Amino acid sequence: MKTILAYGDSLTWGYDPEGPGRHAPEDRWPNVLQTALGGKAQVIAEGLNGRTTTFDDHVGPADRNGARLLPTLLTTHAPLDLVIIMLGTNDMKPFLAGAAIAAKQGMERLVDIVRGHSWPLDQEQPEILIVAPPAIRETGDPDFAALFAGAIQQSHMLGSLYSDLADVAGCGFFDAGSVAETSPLDGVHLDAANTRTIGRGVEPLVRMMLGI
Repeated sequence: MKTILAYGDSLTWGYDPEGPGRHAPEDRWPNVLQTALGGKAQVIAEGLNGRTTTFDDHVGPADRNGARLLPTLLTTHAPLDLVIIMLGTNDMKPFLAGAAIAAKQGMERLVDIVRGHSWPLDQEQPEILIVAPPAIRETGDPDFAALFAGAIQQSHMLGSLYSDLADVAGCGFFDAGSVAETSPLDGVHLDAANTRTIGRGVEPLVRMMLGI
């Protein structure tokens, strides 16, 4: 059986904008992907609300810097056959980075971390799949509108920037915005139907990358 690490933020954790709360396990996209793969792979979900690619954000109770924690998780869950990274939305916060190019550079750093990791058990490097999150949208929620002020246009640039990075770095690429859209309730998160759609949408590419 193959082992996949899904590394992400609240979209991977399963934040429900209708709650706020958390989607049922069967609705979270990593679990939907695992089910779709029909027992041929285990998908380990490592989602954290507010996680960035490489930027510090100390307003939450956990370390949100994706670059700092990734090496620990790579070793924790090794051996791995595939690492899926879907991050960048929180980088759009104006008090962190506020620019798609910053998220792209952060994603490049995460790819370098996976490629340069000192893997236990002499395992081979896993494949890497970069996923661009669905774009941020207008919302009537005052807190989320303020948190992501000016971020809508920048978030629409993530797909093309991540695609270019994947080509250069030799990674797989999937644009989650091609199959899902964020909820107008907060402009950032996904309802149950859209998070399920990501799990189903990425399945054929995962199968191809892993040869299953």
